[in-house]
Amino acid sequence: MSILSKKYFHDEAAAFRHLEKLLWGNGVICPKCGEVDRAGRLEGVKGKNGKARLGLWKCYGCRKQFTVRVGTVFESAHIPLHKCLQAVHLMASSKKGISAHQLHRILEVQYKSAWFLAHRIREAMRDGKLAPMGGAGQIVEVDETFIGRLEGTPRRGRRGWADKNVVLTLVERGGSARSFHIESTTVAQVVPILRTNLRRESDLMTDEARHYVGVGKEFNSHEAVNHGADEYARGDVSTNTVEGFYSIFKRGMKGVYQHCKEKHLHRYLAEFDFRYSNRIALGVDDQDRADRAIKGAAGKRLTYRGPSPF
Repeated sequence: MSILSKKYFHDEAAAFRHLEKLLWGNGVICPKCGEVDRAGRLEGVKGKNGKARLGLWKCYGCRKQFTVRVGTVFESAHIPLHKCLQAVHLMASSKKGISAHQLHRILEVQYKSAWFLAHRIREAMRDGKLAPMGGAGQIVEVDETFIGRLEGTPRRGRRGWADKNVVLTLVERGGSARSFHIESTTVAQVVPILRTNLRRESDLMTDEARHYVGVGKEFNSHEAVNHGADEYARGDVSTNTVEGFYSIFKRGMKGVYQHCKEKHLHRYLAEFDFRYSNRIALGVDDQDRADRAIKGAAGKRLTYRGPSPF
């Protein structure tokens, strides 16, 4: 049986029950006052359109009505919840992503709605904890890449990476990835990120770039490969893992999304980081990955015209 045949992908009431199961595993939580397990389900209450309001609860503490969507990235979404869950699964299970146009065709919603829904899901995929990576005996590879074009730069007359967006990525070998959109590859931009996001007991591996030399001394060890001399591996020393991450990222950005505004790049990075950090090699299958994305929807909001929350 296909995963897409599950009832919560096609039935709105089942979709609400599925979301409640994932987000309220320890009891119904009122998003208004925070009370736990002091709410009752309201049956038969109709909205302004005359239809029954599915998944409606009433808190006995603050007396407010709410659904499980309140306080999540799905709040106030005009797309039915079961279609939102379909979109989460499609984005979580597509290795290189799925375009808003494809979601628009599959879900049969307007393109603008599909585009905004995709950004809501990327917000749910974002890891807001950001605990330091690595540790004793752990190898962390660090590298940077260049993608797209900086807004406001001419299409002709500038060559190389000077007019491109800079992405810095930290990959724990055999573990997770964490990417940052930075302004340049200067020491002032790179070093604070390494100090904040890596444990000092980690073994650091980079290329020969000079901005890693000083900060490398702060870690357990620092090894570098010399790409300029066509050296890509020296025993266990390499940056091939982070290069592999970039190969997936660039194939997705160029082959699927094709165009990304500079102000949205950090959201796409969060999406690719999430899928890489929850991949099958780490024991996370498509359904588990989608469920983790849905659990990340709690406590986050993203409004269409409002400022970015991250």
